[in-house]
Formats: sequence, structure tokens, C-alpha cells
Amino acid sequence: MSHWTFLTNHAQVLLCIARNRSATAREIASQVGITERAVQRILRDLHDGSYVSHTRDGRQNRYEIHADAPMRHPAQHGHAVRELLELLG
Repeated sequence: MSHWTFLTNHAQVLLCIARNRSATAREIASQVGITERAVQRILRDLHDGSYVSHTRDGRQNRYEIHADAPMRHPAQHGHAVRELLELLG
């Protein structure tokens, strides 16, 4: 039996951040079911793609989602990340 899901890990990480902007990589990894290292790679991708930025808050990061950023896939052309977050949030 195949174990596929409807949302990528990138989308899952973004949703975790939307729910808790100060979530740690460990907390996100636990919720998504991936390693902390995978979360760090995804966060870097989201940052490099201008979907997420972060500021330091003591020893933790606080994330900001750039919800007006466009979706990446051509099938979602004209749609912003905000729409995904509103739909699934």
C-alpha cells in the first residue's frame, strides 16, 4: 500500500509555522513526522524562496510568513500562499 499524502512536507512545515510562529525545528519535525535536519532544509528553502523570514527571540526563532507570495506551481498561477493557509488553517 502506498503512503502518499496530499500536501508536501514544505506545505506541512508552512502550516506548522502558521499555527505557531515560534515553533522549534524539533516541534515542527515531530508534528510533520520528519527529521529536524529535513525541517532545517525546508525552512532554508522557504526562506530562499521569500516565503518565510525569521528573527531571533532569545534562543529561539520567530517566523513570519509572507502570505502574499505567489504559489510556485503553474497550476496555482495567480494564487497566493495566503489562500492555502486560509483554506487549511
